[in-house]
Amino acid sequence: MGSSGVQIVCMALGILGLIAAVVTIAVPRWKISAFIGQNIITAQVQEEGLWMECVVQSTGQQQCKSYDSLLILSSDLQAARAMTIISCMLTVLSLLTLCAEVKPKVSLVSAIGLLIAGLLLIIPVSWAAHNVVRDFNNPLVAQAQKRELGACIFVGWGGGVLLLLAGGLLCCFSRPRSGGSSGTAKYYSNSASAPSKNYV
Repeated sequence: MGSSGVQIVCMALGILGLIAAVVTIAVPRWKISAFIGQNIITAQVQEEGLWMECVVQSTGQQQCKSYDSLLILSSDLQAARAMTIISCMLTVLSLLTLCAEVKPKVSLVSAIGLLIAGLLLIIPVSWAAHNVVRDFNNPLVAQAQKRELGACIFVGWGGGVLLLLAGGLLCCFSRPRSGGSSGTAKYYSNSASAPSKNYV
């Protein structure tokens, strides 16, 4: 596959990763209610995201409310806000740079940007997932406060993997090729251009 084909594949992977990152940020399904113990019989499901929390009734009605204060959020969600937004911005900049220039050095910069963006997306969702599993298995946490992994956690993992794949492919195919003809242009004899002198 040529370099142009690799760049097209990386562009597609980067766009899919960006869509997954936007969905992860916007949709309030990072944590959902855990149906255990007395919570099995319930008429509503509580969903928590980065920007709001929602309550879904058994009738299908949904009511969402934005967080009143940033201090209400746990530390993992506070960090996730910043990291996911930076990930989206870095992905957009890397894709725009990749579209504007096709030079190996510029492509390498875009690849590094996509790799960092993928890590910035995987780290917060993995951190949130770790806290959810830890609290779920903690007997000191009340059953009503226990949560399960929401769909956005898995979407974030998938988007991060796509961005890492895009950056990894670009890194592999963006190395400047060392050609033997690159350094030979300056080695020309100037004897032909020099005026000939006749000595008697």
